[in-house]
Order: sequence, then structure tokens, then C-alpha cells
Amino acid sequence: MVTSVPRLVVAAPSSGSGKTTVATGLMAAFAARGLAVSPHKVGPDYIDPGYHALATGRPGRNLDAYLCGPELVAPLFLHGARGCDLAVVEGVMGLYDGAAGQGELASTAQVAKLLRAPVVLVVDASSQSRSVAALVHGFASWDPQVRIGGVILNKVASDRHEELLRDALDSAGVPVLGALRRAARVDTPSRHLGLVPVAERRSDAVDAVAAMAAQVEQGCDLEALLALARGATALPGTPWEPPAGPAEQRKVVAVAGGPAFTFSYAEHTELLAAAGADVVTFDPLHDEQLPEGTAGLVVGGGFPEVYAAELSANEPLRKAVAGLALSGAPVAAECAGLLYLCRELDGRPMCGVLDATARMTERLTLGYRDAVAVTDSPLAVAGTRMRGHEFHRTAVEPGAGAAPAWGVRSPARRVEGFVQGGVHASYLHTHWASEPGVARRFVERCRTS
Repeated sequence: MVTSVPRLVVAAPSSGSGKTTVATGLMAAFAARGLAVSPHKVGPDYIDPGYHALATGRPGRNLDAYLCGPELVAPLFLHGARGCDLAVVEGVMGLYDGAAGQGELASTAQVAKLLRAPVVLVVDASSQSRSVAALVHGFASWDPQVRIGGVILNKVASDRHEELLRDALDSAGVPVLGALRRAARVDTPSRHLGLVPVAERRSDAVDAVAAMAAQVEQGCDLEALLALARGATALPGTPWEPPAGPAEQRKVVAVAGGPAFTFSYAEHTELLAAAGADVVTFDPLHDEQLPEGTAGLVVGGGFPEVYAAELSANEPLRKAVAGLALSGAPVAAECAGLLYLCRELDGRPMCGVLDATARMTERLTLGYRDAVAVTDSPLAVAGTRMRGHEFHRTAVEPGAGAAPAWGVRSPARRVEGFVQGGVHASYLHTHWASEPGVARRFVERCRTS
């Protein structure tokens, strides 16, 4: 199958150049013009896709060549972009930065090549003038298979500064498709793991996205950007589809949501639903009981450390979660979910499913991981290999139970996580599309436990 989807990849020479502002602003500006815009993010990040979803009204989706493998990037893209007029893909880090020590793997450049998509380079021009031409020329010529279709200049100081930058770029052979002035009103607040998620900001996030759209609308040539996207060559391949399970005996799978648990990949709920689950979202900050008929529980990532007092105060739900786990029902917990299942977090009582304590630390744990399942669990049989990602500033003691969840090869060999009855709890974030059997196995366990 060959599919033609107008598409752009928004990249930058380095982090902090303004990719999120430009990508989110473009998504919102084009959506405001009546286009159906498909939002995507390169890499494992959960937070930016929340702003993308707010800008477009569609789920923000990740494209991660490390977690899912390069062969799934185009199918997952086509799945998300089906029926859309335009797809905007926000890059990660610098254009050519990927998984440490693995060449271009998981870089924005690799994803752009896999999607056959033109790249728009966002350049922080705040401290340069003529040098911008050398910078852009270097990025445009580094890999001939990466097509830099245009430049958007960010943090331009004045009309005179813009004139100097445009004059310099005339010699680089890459068109300037926009010039954005500094605008504090579009800044989004950050904390220890990056931007504050949309679910925690509510109306402030809506205002921030509207400001991004207004700035991009004013400073960018939207017609030229749309023409560039429409010039992308046809993309061969078949859209990804979650494999279907039995239609009968559907079971309720409760998925934690709300401000404390905002990290999830859209494909996870799609996989669960296709496998035969009725997925119901609940908010552990406010809901005192699990959804009626809950046969399985998924607690993903987020910021429970920020809401430890509120989570602890909701004693009825903590007891309900503990009771479900004690019954042997399948429970899948990643990172924040792991903390929630511990005996306590920063001294505050949590669910007590695991005989472990969690606390905030100063140390950031960050990076891709190669992992193998050590113990049979509701997610995987021992020996199943998956790739994951860690991103946290917390520590759990002990770091693994008597039956660990994963054996991790990098950065050092170790075991990690807990398998206990029907519980699988770990720091590792995984993308289930890379191993669809995870969702099928989990839902089947819901039927039999």
C-alpha cells in the first residue's frame, strides 16, 4: 500500500531551540483553519503529546524507533494520520541526536527518513546573525538523505536582526519560512522532569496553546509550510492495527488518569480494547472506588510525588487497589504506578501492595534500556525481550522483589521491579505496540483470574 499524507517534521539544532512552541503552534494554527491535523512526537516523551492533543483535538502519538523498532515507525504514523489533511511531527533533542552510542537510532533525522518527510529547522537566533548561515548549511549538508525544507528563526530580537539573519541565509539555499519574536506569554512552566503536563494546568494550558498558535500564525508563512508538507513523497506501507482478540467475555480494565497519572501511549488503550477489554479511566486523586466490574488495573507514569498527600488521603481507593491486587487480578504499574503501589512515598502511606518504600531524590535516572522478562507475569512470559525507557528522580527500596520483573542490560546489568501474584510493577516504560502479546496476555488474565 502507498499512502500520501502531507507531513512535516519540526526539528532543531539542539534542545531548547523552540521546537515545542513551533510544532504545537503549527498544529493549532492549521487546525484553526479547518484542517484535520495529526500530531506526533519523536521519542518516548509523554508531556509534549498532551499539548499536541490540546492543539488538534486528536491523540498525541509517539514515534520511537528504539522502543518500537524502525520498522514500526511508518505503520504507527499511518495509523495515527489516517484520514487527516496534515501531520506535524515534533522532533526530539537535536536533529541528529539519538540513543546514546547507537548512531542515528531513535533520532529525529532517522524518523524523518523513515517517513520520507521534509524537515523544518527551528533555530534559536538570539545570539547570532551571519553565523546562522553556517549553522544551517552544516545541518542541511550533514546527511543528504535528510531534506531540510526550510528554517524558522526563533527568538529574533528586532526587524533589523531579522533582516541580517535573512540576508545571511540567502547564501545557504534554505528558505526562511518564519521569524518569531521573543514572547514570554507562550512559555510553559517546567519542573524536575520537564514541562508541566496539560492535565495539571487546564485553562492555563489552553491559553498557552492559543498563544503559540497566534505567534506562529503571525510569524510564519503557513501557506509555504503547507505546500512543503504536501510535497512529501508517497509513503509505502500499511497502517498499524491492534490485533483483535475474542469479542465475547469482555472485561473492564481500569486505567489510572487525572493529574497524577498523565503518562500513557495512545496505542495501549487501543491494544487493550482490541484484545477484548472495556477500558475505563478513573482519577486516583478523587475517585474513591475502582470502576464497577474492574477485572484488571493499569497504572502508568506521571507525578505521584507532586500529589502524594492527596493520593495518600484517598484511603478508600488505596484499600480498593490493595484488595484487587490481593485477589490475584492483573495489575500493570509503570514508574509512577510503581510508586503508588509501594508501602509509602516520601513518608506518606500508599497502597501497600509492595513491601517497598519510595522517595524523591536529587538524581535523575534517564535513558533507554534493553530488558528481558525474568519472571512469568500477566504481561509477559520469562524470556520475553522488550525495550524500555526510564525517566525519574525517585528511588524505590528495595529496587527489586524476590521475583523481579526485568533483567536490564544497560547502563549496568541488574534486576529491577516486582512480580507478585498478578502484579507487574517496574520503573520501565514500555511501548506495547512493539510486543502486542502483552495486551492480549493481560486481558486473558483478566478473564481467568
